[in-house]
Amino acid sequence: MLHGKRILLIVAGGIAAFKSLELIRRLRERGAAVRCVVTEAGAKFVTPLSLQALSEDRVYTDMFSLTDENEMGHIQLSRDADLLVVAPATANILARMAGGMADDLAATVLLATDKPVLAAPAMNVRMWTHAATVANVETLKKRGVTFIGPNDGAMACNEHGPGRMSEPAEIVAAIESMLAVGLASARPLLEQPLAGKRALVTSGPTREAIDPVRYISNHSSGKQGHAIAAALARLGAEVTLVSGPVTVADPTGVRTVHVDSADEMLAACLAAGAIDVAVCAAAVADWKVAKPSKAKIKKKPGAQPPALDLAPNPDILATLSKPGTGRATLIVGFAAETENLVANAIDKRQRKGCDWIVANDVSPATGTFGGERNTVHLISATGVEDWPTLAKDEVAGRLAARIALHLARPRSAEAAE
Repeated sequence: MLHGKRILLIVAGGIAAFKSLELIRRLRERGAAVRCVVTEAGAKFVTPLSLQALSEDRVYTDMFSLTDENEMGHIQLSRDADLLVVAPATANILARMAGGMADDLAATVLLATDKPVLAAPAMNVRMWTHAATVANVETLKKRGVTFIGPNDGAMACNEHGPGRMSEPAEIVAAIESMLAVGLASARPLLEQPLAGKRALVTSGPTREAIDPVRYISNHSSGKQGHAIAAALARLGAEVTLVSGPVTVADPTGVRTVHVDSADEMLAACLAAGAIDVAVCAAAVADWKVAKPSKAKIKKKPGAQPPALDLAPNPDILATLSKPGTGRATLIVGFAAETENLVANAIDKRQRKGCDWIVANDVSPATGTFGGERNTVHLISATGVEDWPTLAKDEVAGRLAARIALHLARPRSAEAAE
């Protein structure tokens, strides 16, 4: 979607500037040309050499460089792109934008441009909620600047709350939306791209009773599923999270239904009603005890262990994926595998009838179950997309952004995908 598009990326001085490197890489992968302007403070966090190596273009820093002015004047630089992106958009650069200042190259370019501007704020939570920043953001919105984020989350200052810069995948999705559907249509979409959409997410393990005190289960922590539910809610979706037994807290802004067994999870999913997207991230037990004992099975001296007569559990993903008028627009499954990861996941997508499969390696060496990071592959009818190893909340943010972009596309584009 970005092939041939020209993005001018303005990197201001904040710790989130390191994400600009990943942003450049993702934009280049999609065929966009990226040119960078970095502020003096921004160059303290990422070097112009790093930006140049990834963008394969000159990096501009000094408004008064005669060479730069001869080759690319700041007026031409400001208007030579299809879109200007400020990431990170610090409190300082937002204030200078709102004040109409032109005290360095970045501010001058932003003042001189006649092209749309997308800002990805990043700052301490108190700076973001300060009356001055709130007023500056409102001023810029009235002037036509579009914002993506910030997200809630842990920040480098060891505080938690709104102020964390959107993930590169979210910013790329916002850029694609702006350039695909037009600025006027995209602006409300970007601030709450899933507003009016209903999402269902399953998370955690299930427990299948053997007797009143014992059960069959697995090591799923629910961290990935809960992070996905939170990411979808941040983008404006009305989210129902159906969770098996986990120790992680319920996400804020999400309706959470707690269940134990696969039968209970399926019932809760069906009770959620009409939905636009379902993400089945739960590690549902494949089997249950056919007839659980109503009393604790006693261990008797010299007796053999009891034989467990197992029966298959309901297939939640396949049930939700069945064609029909009530089927969600997008069904996303997860494939947790210990070997032949991609091949098994491709087979699972076809057998279950879902649209996408997120394949993740759960072999013991990865530490995925209970860990904080995940390495996944997004599989659709068109192929396999390999993602780098990311924190689980980053995987969630990237997946939520892809879902938002998919649901925003016209039907013809969905069919082509």
